Amino acid sequence: MSIIKSLSVGEGDMFYVKHGTDSFTIIDCCLSDDSKVAIAAEVKAIADTKAITRFISTHPDDDHIAGLLYLDTAIRIVNFYCVKNEASKEDETDDFERYCQLRDSDEKAFYLSKGCSRKWLNQSDDTRGGAGIQIHWPDTADAQFAEALAQAEAGESPNNISPIIRYSVEDGVTAMWMGDLETEFMEKIADKLDLPRAHILFAPHHGRDTGRVPEELLEAMDPKIIVIGEAPSEDLNYYGGYNTITQNTAGDIIFDCQGKKVHVYVSEDGYAVDFLDDEQMTAFKYYVGTLNL
Repeated sequence: MSIIKSLSVGEGDMFYVKHGTDSFTIIDCCLSDDSKVAIAAEVKAIADTKAITRFISTHPDDDHIAGLLYLDTAIRIVNFYCVKNEASKEDETDDFERYCQLRDSDEKAFYLSKGCSRKWLNQSDDTRGGAGIQIHWPDTADAQFAEALAQAEAGESPNNISPIIRYSVEDGVTAMWMGDLETEFMEKIADKLDLPRAHILFAPHHGRDTGRVPEELLEAMDPKIIVIGEAPSEDLNYYGGYNTITQNTAGDIIFDCQGKKVHVYVSEDGYAVDFLDDEQMTAFKYYVGTLNL
């Protein structure tokens, strides 16, 4: 059993995977002054029960690293994953400075690229198995990616340095994250991607229309659920023709992954969808339904 949680953090992203093994994975953070104490405590409580905790940063925009300094102080990040970059900011926040320290650390940083492998991320040994995390982008030799890196280094948006991350459980759920990749960029690299199917897709750029996934990539992934993140409703693309959960109204979303079943819960009472099976589950607060794989 594993738990995938998409936290409701306002106009930003934060996720975690509580693996069924002794691993714990955090993807991005967006902690406000109001939320940071409770969320950091929740994360620390899980991290304290796991042998391996890793933090994956998709890119260093404020809405993906807000509160990183606070979180690092709380849990002491020792496994920091990001794409290798030299992104800069005209106005450097304390969180961006901590990002750069972690990113540039010889001891803590591991750089993500297409097909990369690392012990316990996606490799097993006699001590423990891999965490089921694979990286499908970036191709560090690609010209489009090199241009995105140069823009980030020049202080422009780092959206398009985001990696494509897949988490999968053998004979079970597959989930995909794409950071804040923008539609125009995805269209340029689409023919270079070979994306597998994904039951759950976390829509890039919080579900904004500017991050709408091109149809050929959607067809390849064939998601059963697309999670649309938190952003002003007028900026969102609601992915007509696909089953969606919208975090603006659902709040926190928990995917309780048990074999061929994914039980879905939210934090907002009354939120409902019509595409899941009702199996009367009660493990968490507000049960929405079950995705049978």
